[in-house]
Amino acid sequence: MNPEINTLLMKQANHERYAATCYTAMAYWCEDQEYMGFAEFFHTQAKEEIEHSEKFFAHLVDRCVMPVLEATPAPRCDYKKLKELADMALELEMANSKGIHSCYAAAIALKDFASMPLLLEFINEQVEEEAWANKMVALLSRSDCAGALYSLDRHIVKEMA
Repeated sequence: MNPEINTLLMKQANHERYAATCYTAMAYWCEDQEYMGFAEFFHTQAKEEIEHSEKFFAHLVDRCVMPVLEATPAPRCDYKKLKELADMALELEMANSKGIHSCYAAAIALKDFASMPLLLEFINEQVEEEAWANKMVALLSRSDCAGALYSLDRHIVKEMA
């Protein structure tokens, strides 16, 4: 396996682990603030990001590359409003997309045909991920009173489905 694509895939796998840590921290912040619907949603997202990292690592192992799990930076835990948290989620998803696109561009340039199907799966996935993150930001931008936030919290899992 080409060392350049190896490095990029490893970096992406570790970023997915970081995103999972961030989503876990977001879920606990939501629980602390009594936003139980958002907490449920972000716990689910954290699990999904772990699954994504495991797919990248499994791909590397299948190609005789030993994965290196890097230290994960501490996630942000000090949000003032739910909207700030949603903005951070959108940033995470945009960073995921950027990393996956970089991997795919390198796979094309290096003719790493074996990585392309995996990366195309994630490219399609990221369209959905950025869509829910943009929708969440938009919904929270319009929810500027306690009643609207309460209602959105009760229905967020369904809204994001």
